[in-house]
Amino acid sequence: MKLLRYGPVGQERPGLLDAEGRVRDLGAHVADIAGAALTPEGLARIAALDPATLPLVEGRPQQDLRLGACVSGVGKFIGIGLNYADHAAEAGMEVPSEPILFTKWTSCIAGPDDDLTLPRGAEATDWEVELGIVIGSEARDVSEAEALDHVAGYCLINDISERDWQLRRGGSWDKGKGQDGFGPIGPWLVTPDEIGDLAALGMWLDVDGHRYQQGSTATMVFGPAALVAYCSRFATLHPGDVISTGTPPGVGMGQKPPVYLRPGQVMRLGIDGLGVQTQHVKGS
Repeated sequence: MKLLRYGPVGQERPGLLDAEGRVRDLGAHVADIAGAALTPEGLARIAALDPATLPLVEGRPQQDLRLGACVSGVGKFIGIGLNYADHAAEAGMEVPSEPILFTKWTSCIAGPDDDLTLPRGAEATDWEVELGIVIGSEARDVSEAEALDHVAGYCLINDISERDWQLRRGGSWDKGKGQDGFGPIGPWLVTPDEIGDLAALGMWLDVDGHRYQQGSTATMVFGPAALVAYCSRFATLHPGDVISTGTPPGVGMGQKPPVYLRPGQVMRLGIDGLGVQTQHVKGS
């Protein structure tokens, strides 16, 4: 299934994408794509529905129908740093021996095609196409073997980062990761049965039509199961929590000389099977 949330900012409704690429409303069956709806039982109830019996929503998703972040009620938004060997190399940093964890404040979450307004004073705002993991059932100190049993699905994330604030403002990555709009999620949450091989998903990102990132989850240092298990050692994961799993090479910081976002530019990014995002960059 492909689950989504549609409608104006702050008024999103739950829906799913049918086989013809149209949105069907789930409001009569779930309050939101959040919490109980993401548990194995909740997903099974949605999967048992016949999409043809659900109300058809007017408009085409990501054209004349806005999509919000595909999951709501996110309690924890966890990022993973330097989790692609080729990205660590371009950054001039060692491949980590354990996952690097940081947080993106949940107020940064945005729809997949919402405009990005650069924060006041930002000079080094960068892009990162990433595979997102959405938790579906409580996970506390779980083993790697059972970790993926706690996953509701996967999604596309742009881990937008202000590099100056991330790396040179007192040592906390969080400062450069959590500004409003720095966490576009979606367009939809794809359940595990539709995702294919997690270790072979192509991923890419363009700025103004120039291909900067072209990679694959094949170069991940720590795969999804390892990341869920590792994160669950340090905090109990709950339905709706999100883990953003790192990015392949091609970020602006890695260009020679570095290239960062400016007002008027357009980012477009995608991952195999998870859809595409488009963000227009605005000045503050």
